Amino acid sequence: MKILLLVVRKTDEDYIFDGVDKYRNRLKHYIGFEYEEIHDLKNRKTLSKDQQKKLEADLIFSRLKMGDKVVLLDEKGSSFGSVEFSKYLQKKMNSGIRRLVFIVGGPYGFDTSIYNKYQDKLSLSKMTFSHQMVRLFFCEQLYRAMTILKNEPYHHE
Repeated sequence: MKILLLVVRKTDEDYIFDGVDKYRNRLKHYIGFEYEEIHDLKNRKTLSKDQQKKLEADLIFSRLKMGDKVVLLDEKGSSFGSVEFSKYLQKKMNSGIRRLVFIVGGPYGFDTSIYNKYQDKLSLSKMTFSHQMVRLFFCEQLYRAMTILKNEPYHHE
């Protein structure tokens, strides 16, 4: 199984890019992991929030493949502790999924067309984080889950 983290908009913060890159390099020892950014919309400032979400949804749909299992990273999703998340991933790996895609929406969230097509949602916290911070937190949690599955000493109970 491969995992793709698909994020809307590039990060403009070097520390986030550096952190994501750190975990991307660590993850390649455990699983096929891809990180993909959907570039910013042209004339974004002239568009309403709904128009932005619709255009972002079109770009998200264009990056997905038949057979992808899609999970939206969304504050209204199911939440897990780190050990539970590792078990969740293990079930997905055992199920024969070829590509598991986690998606981080833009600053206004997802368009209804995305919510209607993909009901699987995962929350990283009850708190709300910026769409830029979520990418770093998710990469760290994915790495943590992989070390838990391999019984490596990164995670402490």
